Amino acid sequence: MLTTLRIKNLALVADLTLELQSGFSAISGETGAGKSVILGALNLVLGQRADRSAIRTGADACTVEAGFDVAGLKAPLAAFLEANGLEPVEAGQLVLKRTFTSAGTNRQFINGSPTTLVTLAALGEWLVDLHGPHEHQSLLQPAKQLAILDALGGLASEREAVAGRVRRRTELAAEKAALIVDERTYAQQLDLLRFQVREIVEARLRADEEPEVEAEFQRASNSARLLELTQAAQGVLGENDDAALTQLAALGRVLHDLQRLDPAASELGSTHDQAVSLLRDLQSDLSRYADKVDVDPVRLGEVEERLNLLHTLKRKYGSTLADVIAFADEAAMKLAALEGRDAEVVRLNAAIQKLETELTAAAKALSAARRKLIPKLVKAVAKELAALGFPQGCFDVKLESLTTVTTTGHDTCEFLFAPNPGEPARSLRAIASSGELARVMLALKTVLAAEDEVPVLVFDEVDANVGGETAHAVGQKMRQIAQQHQVLCITHLAPVAAAGDAHYVVSKEVVGGRTTSRISLLDHPQRIQELARMLGGATTASCKHAEELLGG
Repeated sequence: MLTTLRIKNLALVADLTLELQSGFSAISGETGAGKSVILGALNLVLGQRADRSAIRTGADACTVEAGFDVAGLKAPLAAFLEANGLEPVEAGQLVLKRTFTSAGTNRQFINGSPTTLVTLAALGEWLVDLHGPHEHQSLLQPAKQLAILDALGGLASEREAVAGRVRRRTELAAEKAALIVDERTYAQQLDLLRFQVREIVEARLRADEEPEVEAEFQRASNSARLLELTQAAQGVLGENDDAALTQLAALGRVLHDLQRLDPAASELGSTHDQAVSLLRDLQSDLSRYADKVDVDPVRLGEVEERLNLLHTLKRKYGSTLADVIAFADEAAMKLAALEGRDAEVVRLNAAIQKLETELTAAAKALSAARRKLIPKLVKAVAKELAALGFPQGCFDVKLESLTTVTTTGHDTCEFLFAPNPGEPARSLRAIASSGELARVMLALKTVLAAEDEVPVLVFDEVDANVGGETAHAVGQKMRQIAQQHQVLCITHLAPVAAAGDAHYVVSKEVVGGRTTSRISLLDHPQRIQELARMLGGATTASCKHAEELLGG
C-alpha cells in the first residue's frame, strides 16, 4: 500500500506530506483547490514524463517521493531490484523518488539508488493503477486483459503448459539453427573444432600438473648455480686447506691436551665431538644433494616447452587447466554433433514436430477454456455496470486466435464497451469519456478484485455525470474493492466520499501573498461539515443528510 506521499514545489503545492491509511480513502475539495496535484504527483513518481511548467513559480526544482509498504506484494520485487542493481527493500518499505528541474534535468531513485525512468515506470506497473484523465492503467493493456481472464478461471497450469512448450520450441530451434549452416561455414566449424580437440587431447593434460611443472622448471633452470653452490659448501666443509673439518681436527687436539691437564674440561671435548658429527652429516647431505642436481640442457628445454604449452592452452581455452579440459569435452560434444549433423537434424525435426503437435493441442485447450469464461465475466461486469449507471450498457470480450503461438497461447484479448444501446462496442482504450472509462474500470475491479495483484487503485472522475443511486453504488463498489486493495478516490460526490474509511480534504490558503494547497485528514465532525458542503452547503438539512450518509 501507499503509506506516504510527499510533494514539493508542484503547481500550488509548496511542501506537502500525505500520510495514507489502508482501505478506502476519499479525497475532496473545492474546484481548483489542487486535488489533481495528488494524481499528477503519483504519475510523476510512477515514471510519467515531466512537464517543467508544473514546477511551482519561483522554484528551480520539483520533487515527489512515495513510500510503499510492499510486504504483501506478490510481484517478484526482490529479483527485479537485484537485476537492476538497486538497493533491496528494508523492513518491507519501498521508496520511490523523482526530481526534475526547470533546466530540464531529471533524476529518479528507487530505495536511494539512481535509476532510469523506464525502470521506474516498470516498477510502477506493479504498484499502482491510476484511473482518470492521466492513465496509468494496466487494465487497458490487451496482455493484462488476457492475464486477468486466465486468472479469473484459474488457468495458470494450462497457461504454463503452453509457455513451457514455447520455451522448449525456442531451444530446439536454436539447436537446429546451430547445425544448419552453409557448407563453407560447416567445413570451417569442423576444422576449428577438430583442431581444438586435437590440440588439447594431444597435450595429455592433468588438472593439477602445473605447479609440478613450474617447480621442476625452477630447479632445472637453476641447476648449474645449484651445483656450484653445493660444491662451494663442500669445499668449505672439508676439501679446502682451511676447511671447517680440518680446523675442527686441530681444535680437537688442543682440547685433548686441555683435558689431560684438567679432567673437568671433558665436557668441552664432548661438545666438540658433537659439532664434528653434525658437520660430517651435513657433508654427507650435500654430497647426496649434489648427486641429484642434474645439469641437463635437454631436460631443461623439455620442461620449458611443457610449461609454455600449458600457458598457451590456458590463454586460448580457459584460466585454469581444469577449464581447458572442460573446454575440450564441450568441443568434442559439438564436434560429434556436427559430424553427425544429418542424423541430429532428423532427430531435432522429429522433436520439433512432436512438440508443435503438443503445443497446438495445449493452445487450443487454453483458448477453449478462455472462451468458456467469457460469458461468466461479461455477465458479472454487466451486473456491476448496471449499478454504476449503465443499465443498458454493453460489455464484451473479444478473443481472436492467431496462427502463431506465443507463451500466452494463440489468443489476443480485447475488452469492449458500449455505454448506450445501439452503439457499437469499442475497445476500452477508445472510450473518450474518462468518467465512463473509470466506471468500467470500477466494475472490472469489483469483479476481478481477488485476481488483480496491483495493490493500490486510484480513481479520478469516476463520479463524472453520476448522481442519485448511482453515486451510492460507486461508493459501495469502492468500499468493496478496498477489502482487498488500497483505494484512493478523488470525488465531488458526498455519497462516494461518505463510503470511505478515511476522508481527506484539499484546500487553498494564502500565505505570505502566495496561494498554497494543503491536505488534511478529517475527523468525524469535520467530515460532516465537508459532506454538507459537497451536498450544497452547510445547512441544517445538509448536515443531517451528511450524518445519515455516515451512518448516524
